[in-house]
Amino acid sequence: MTFEELGVSEPLRRAVEELGFENPMPVQERVIPHLLSRDGDVIVLAQTGTGKTAAFGLPVLQRIDASVSEPQALILSPTRELCLQIASDLADFSKYMPDVKVIPVYGGSSIESQIRALRAGAQVIVATPGRLIDLINRGVVNLGKVHTVILDEADEMLNMGFLDSINDILDHVPQDRKMLMFSATMPKEIARIAQKYMKDPQEFVVGTRNEGAANVRHIYYMVNARDKYLALKRIADNSPNIYAIIFCRTRRDTQEVAENLIRDGYNADALHGDLSQQQRDLVMQKFRDRVITMLVATDVAARGLDVDDLTHVINYGLPDDAAVYTHRSGRTGRAGKSGVSIAIIHSREKGRLREIERTIGKTFERKEVPTPEHIIEKQLFSLADRIERAQVDEAELDKYLPPVLKKLGWLSGEDLIKRILSLEFHRLLEYYKDAPEIDFIDEKPSRGKKERDAQPRSKEDKDRRTASKGMERIYINAGKKDGFFAGNLIELLNKTIQGPRVDVGRIDLLPSYSLFDVKKADARRIVAALNGADFLGKRLYSEIAEADKDYARASTRRSREKAREKEDNYAIFKKKGRRKK
Repeated sequence: MTFEELGVSEPLRRAVEELGFENPMPVQERVIPHLLSRDGDVIVLAQTGTGKTAAFGLPVLQRIDASVSEPQALILSPTRELCLQIASDLADFSKYMPDVKVIPVYGGSSIESQIRALRAGAQVIVATPGRLIDLINRGVVNLGKVHTVILDEADEMLNMGFLDSINDILDHVPQDRKMLMFSATMPKEIARIAQKYMKDPQEFVVGTRNEGAANVRHIYYMVNARDKYLALKRIADNSPNIYAIIFCRTRRDTQEVAENLIRDGYNADALHGDLSQQQRDLVMQKFRDRVITMLVATDVAARGLDVDDLTHVINYGLPDDAAVYTHRSGRTGRAGKSGVSIAIIHSREKGRLREIERTIGKTFERKEVPTPEHIIEKQLFSLADRIERAQVDEAELDKYLPPVLKKLGWLSGEDLIKRILSLEFHRLLEYYKDAPEIDFIDEKPSRGKKERDAQPRSKEDKDRRTASKGMERIYINAGKKDGFFAGNLIELLNKTIQGPRVDVGRIDLLPSYSLFDVKKADARRIVAALNGADFLGKRLYSEIAEADKDYARASTRRSREKAREKEDNYAIFKKKGRRKK
């Protein structure tokens, strides 16, 4: 199959060929002909890195009327980085369409320059929801002639709490628009958006719903919790050409792991929410340029980071949501290449690993943590390979070679190699001398459910219910299953809290409830304001969290009590109805 056979126009084909794309990828083969030849809404479920941008970008550009310099296509993305990446790709595709203009609009950059660009005219807008709403409210953007709306990484936009923003934006777009939704996973909330805003959408599934990327190998190492960092070091040392993102659950873990790696001589850096936009841009540019080869990041900070040729994705902490793991692992093994997704877990995380396996339809392979002997051998062979492939400029070196040969001429070839290796690997040899094995060996027989339930909960679970220093931990009975995410929490607090603005610290979103940190002085008024508030028809309950309370069970019990109450009320209603008759 060729792009010409798909119906792609000549100017677009020429640009695509110059970019090095010879044949369309599977998602492009299925989606492009449909978008070019038919109207109607479309849902596409496919992993990141499978060619989704070209799948929607080429048809959108081909259907643009270049004689009209008003917005005709709107592409919404969850993050600034992804917004810029999509706009850059579309600009490359439209290289030989000089009258077609693509404008990215996003927060964290000068709104005045974006306003000037929009007033000059553009047919395609790529935007983050918040900045676009700002521009609409200022009267700068008119979406009245938009015929195509695309939600890219729709599940990520939902996770970031953009549902209300999307609603506002769609109110400014004609009702007869064509709507395309691209997503790596299909949670229930995405299905609800499709049901509300799309008309009989055609669904394309490349692979299986919610499955992990096909070219990714899934591996896990099991160690004691205290040995996680040691395992990470050994994995890095065993992969001399590593180019990886290391995912941590919290900002604190992210910063700590990055600082330890830098201290130990690795080219690493951290990416998390405490960094300014300028700092984030600098870190990501260094990572793209491979000045740093290991990026330690939280899920939120890494959203939209589009990097090719990652060798590894390393899960230093497993996410609570299996869909988040799908996004993490999908960052490697892209564009038909192979990749490795590694999980470093302790014994109490094995159940969560099995849940992820069921969701993505893949089996994790348990591996032993690389031994010192294996690591050193791997490093030696890597150096030998580099020496063997080195390009020698004989004309330049001949000027300096005679004195060096005179100095080292008494050494045999074997002695010379030994000295080179000793210089190169002195630190590594010293570090791994007498290093112990760190694999976790489970010698205990499996226990029954009652015995497992009787065991104390993990330190990780208790830490989640414990506030940061100087803060108070708040519980609220809304979680991911309710469509409740960080953006919804902030919006709820802004609406319900009277007086000074509330500063929110660490947020943990669980399936049936959420926990978040606030200043101690604000805790009681926040709890009072949240109790009885409404979220999408759900009556909220909040309290100051207790470190020893099992909120998962409490939330389940409260749900069951409400269900019984509804049944009792319904029975009373039915009984009264019979009496009236």
